[in-house]
Amino acid sequence: MTRKVGVAIIGAGTAGLNAMGQVRRAGKSFVLINGGHLGTTCARVGCMPSKAFIQVAEDFHRRHIFKRHCIIGGDDLGIEHDNLMEHVRDLRDVFVDRVLGSTTDNLGDELVEGYARLTGPNSLVVNDEQIEADAIVIATGSSPIMPEVWREFGDQVITTDDFFEMETLPNSMAVIGLGVIGLELGQALARIGVEVTGIDALERISGLCDDVVNQQAINIMKSEFPMWLGQHAELSRAGDKILVKAGDNQVEVDKVLVSIGRKVNTAGLGLETLGVPLDERGVPEYDRATMQVGDLPVYIAGDMNGDVQILHEAGDEGKIAGYNAAHQSAERFVRKPLLAITFCDPNIVTVGASWDTLKDRDDVVAAEMPMGPVGRALIMGKNKGVIRVYAEKKTGKLLGGAMVAVKGESLGHLLNWALQQEMTVFDALQMTYYHPVVEEALQAAFNNLAPLIEQQPEYPIGMKHE
Repeated sequence: MTRKVGVAIIGAGTAGLNAMGQVRRAGKSFVLINGGHLGTTCARVGCMPSKAFIQVAEDFHRRHIFKRHCIIGGDDLGIEHDNLMEHVRDLRDVFVDRVLGSTTDNLGDELVEGYARLTGPNSLVVNDEQIEADAIVIATGSSPIMPEVWREFGDQVITTDDFFEMETLPNSMAVIGLGVIGLELGQALARIGVEVTGIDALERISGLCDDVVNQQAINIMKSEFPMWLGQHAELSRAGDKILVKAGDNQVEVDKVLVSIGRKVNTAGLGLETLGVPLDERGVPEYDRATMQVGDLPVYIAGDMNGDVQILHEAGDEGKIAGYNAAHQSAERFVRKPLLAITFCDPNIVTVGASWDTLKDRDDVVAAEMPMGPVGRALIMGKNKGVIRVYAEKKTGKLLGGAMVAVKGESLGHLLNWALQQEMTVFDALQMTYYHPVVEEALQAAFNNLAPLIEQQPEYPIGMKHE
């Protein structure tokens, strides 16, 4: 017997759950199909457990500044690695339970646990059940990449999905891939006493495209653990350890963390039955403003499209896909400016247009503010880094920026909101900046950018005339 529904949603991660919210709001019948664990990548193996681990490491690392602040006894502090991992898992389980408690726990037969395979743009099969839907949302997420040749090392070579299941931490570890999660966990591991070596095939870390910010970030991170950049890693056995080679460098470690990116989960989905071209990853071409595949009643959202694999982007895409699927429409939605944050210390942040896309344009200017002189950051003992901001040369319209800075997670939001409001650098300088706060560093970057703009205001910069 065939089940008929308004919308079939494949994947119960952030994108799928947001799509379900829109379908429910429209009053349409639906099924939510999910293979594997429930609870979203963010809650189980991503954003949340990593931040719990990072917070402990940052708190413990803070002891190094105690003497400067006239606090004694810091040298006697220690950390319990076994209990730390249990603490992280306990918090992880809280986050997962919260997700489940407000979403899938409340579903009846609308939740189908199994792996779906499309048989056409309006039909699929899961657990031998045939389902026909007026529209389909595909939000199957992504999985960490593990080179097949490295699987022979068993649990000595792990991915970020495995990391938080470790009962205890090794004495030494190589982190291959210094993007967001690799850099975050690499620094945190080093701060709690693990001997860490970071390796990346690129000369950039954390996905930075701005050379000035990238070099500052590298200098800061290299002061905490060695990094081999622009080198491909090779692994071999060395007794009970793993020998890691990269160029002329080599090190023996107890474990290797592989964080070289995530692949989209398209295998076995039957996307070829849609009758549209697929790219080399198996992803069909789609419209980013509607999330629609061609002119089909099929929409894709979240990590599985391989676009911007960030939670709030997945949420937005799920809402767009869910709305259009529920209404069988192709309404176009304005996407938000990029906001990407790496929660290392100091934070690394990219906002809006990347410098790679702007640096060769004659109509764009950039300015920077080093964190060294920033009073609030100096008091905190966190005055390393730099902020860079970009704008149109003629009008001063803000286009983007990048930074490695304390409280970058907050500064990045302010810059992102300014971009969303299509503000100029002069508009941004009309906002209030208290003293002393870290936000003054962003104000200083804007002040350094203002003289480079052709269309200068008649009145004092930062003041609004009645």
